[in-house]
Amino acid sequence: MKKAGIAVLLCVLLCGTLAAYLRTRSGGEASQVSIVPVESGIYSEEDIQAAADIVIPYFQREFEGCTLTELRYAGDEAAGQFAEWAEQYQVDEVIVLLSAFDVDASGGDGSLNPNSTYENWQWILGRNAGGEWEHFTHGYG
Repeated sequence: MKKAGIAVLLCVLLCGTLAAYLRTRSGGEASQVSIVPVESGIYSEEDIQAAADIVIPYFQREFEGCTLTELRYAGDEAAGQFAEWAEQYQVDEVIVLLSAFDVDASGGDGSLNPNSTYENWQWILGRNAGGEWEHFTHGYG
């Protein structure tokens, strides 16, 4: 019984430590992001904002050590790519947002250049029949 009790105690301590780490893990910063208005004949401001509302929390969760500074719709002139992506992701509509963000000295998760700024970073989102946007991929195209 003593060994089982010690094992349970160690498990509780380990779980508590992991939970504390996850709570203190800083994600990406996006509290001051500027959503740049872009005129569109395809998407309303609400459509674009709804897509931004998907990107921002993702950035905050996954881009540790980075600060999102700007987010904007790629513009209707990028619509030629939308059909290809819609087919690839099997959705009715695709929207592309572009972002700018700064990377601190840590290099984010190690895959980004430390102390740098990324501009025109693409966020590809899609949806069916006016439903909720879903994030499919991001990066440079």
